[in-house]
Amino acid sequence: MDKRFFNLFNLTEDQAIAILDTPQDQLSENDSRYIAASHLINFPTEKSINALMRAVQQTDPSLDNRIVRRKSVETLGRLKAAIALPIIHTCLFDEDCYTVENAVWAIGEIGTQDPDILEDVAQLLDKPGQTYRVIIHTLTKFNYQPALERIRKFVYDADPPTASAAIAAVCRLTGDYSQMGKVVAMLQHRNVLGRRLSIQDLMDARYYEAIPHIARCPVSLVFRLRGIRTLAEAGIATGAITFATVQPSLEQTLYDHPKDLSLVHSYDRPPTLPVLIRDLYETDFGRCYLATKTILEDHTDAAPEALFATYAEEANNDYGAHFHVMKLFGWLKHAPAYDLLVEALHNKQPQFQKSRAAAAIALGELGDPKAIPELKACLETKIWDLKYAALMALEKLGDTSGYEIVANDSDWLIAAKALSTLKNQEITA
Repeated sequence: MDKRFFNLFNLTEDQAIAILDTPQDQLSENDSRYIAASHLINFPTEKSINALMRAVQQTDPSLDNRIVRRKSVETLGRLKAAIALPIIHTCLFDEDCYTVENAVWAIGEIGTQDPDILEDVAQLLDKPGQTYRVIIHTLTKFNYQPALERIRKFVYDADPPTASAAIAAVCRLTGDYSQMGKVVAMLQHRNVLGRRLSIQDLMDARYYEAIPHIARCPVSLVFRLRGIRTLAEAGIATGAITFATVQPSLEQTLYDHPKDLSLVHSYDRPPTLPVLIRDLYETDFGRCYLATKTILEDHTDAAPEALFATYAEEANNDYGAHFHVMKLFGWLKHAPAYDLLVEALHNKQPQFQKSRAAAAIALGELGDPKAIPELKACLETKIWDLKYAALMALEKLGDTSGYEIVANDSDWLIAAKALSTLKNQEITA
């Protein structure tokens, strides 16, 4: 689990526990029980887990307390606190549907084969007003066959993400994958959340044939990489697929050029450059990729100046737009952006991590060999996508010596990339 964003609150474990144990009406205005419950993810200790369990058992019906209970259940799930399962089990009967949802999710994270718990989760499928996707996922994760017919009822649900989850679950529980094309089709859903959720369903169903389709889905590459990597790990481990099967889709995703995506949005009329620049700030990355593609097709001359301007004004502090600006400087082969790209390459602020791999790819596109030492320095990182992007950029710059460095990397994907390239070099030598 990636914990880079968790430790943002300047609290010790004891301080967080003390705040969580304090009744809401006795707290100072600067303290938050919700933040305390969130912060305890950083302390997988018995006393933190006990504090979170105490918080779950505080049943004051106020909204503040309900929100703290939901968060406490979630944190127990993230900590995989098996000792908390009996308390989390009781939350399945809670009146607050969000507490129920978090309890189901936490059970999925902690893991159980207790038939009583799983049956109580399954019975929620017959209860109105629940988040059925989470329930379906958890039951499928534990291969709970008695829920099959109850899940099947949701295959034609009016909510496409719920239907998608149900189709994937039925395929997984029955071994019949004939309907998975409907889930793959969701990768082109107009709603960005629908597209992201379909990747999750394809991961859950272990549907390896979807890997090239995931690579073309117009969502943030974070979701695509997670989907492809998860499927690759599962499929390669069982011998269903090989690294060679996955490599083209993986590298296409890291390269992340809009021409390689199946875009779901379009413009009614050609937008001006200022409108396109503004679209780089959209939360739906499908719109950002459309703007990027249009800038590259119609505005190559004026774009660099506009990108520098938006970087200075706003994109330097907006991690989504920052990512797209870095990529565009590479596609535009704009040499004056070199220093900005090197700065982005080494930016260790958590929210800008995605831009580091983007900057690596962009430096490869600029073609300046002075970037080679900067990129090689990234081979020391623990961030796999940055390391992989650095290898791709170094290869583009004609330096393949990095593969010897990472041939025995602790990350299997990096090692597989290095060994594959070294093997190809031997064949062509």
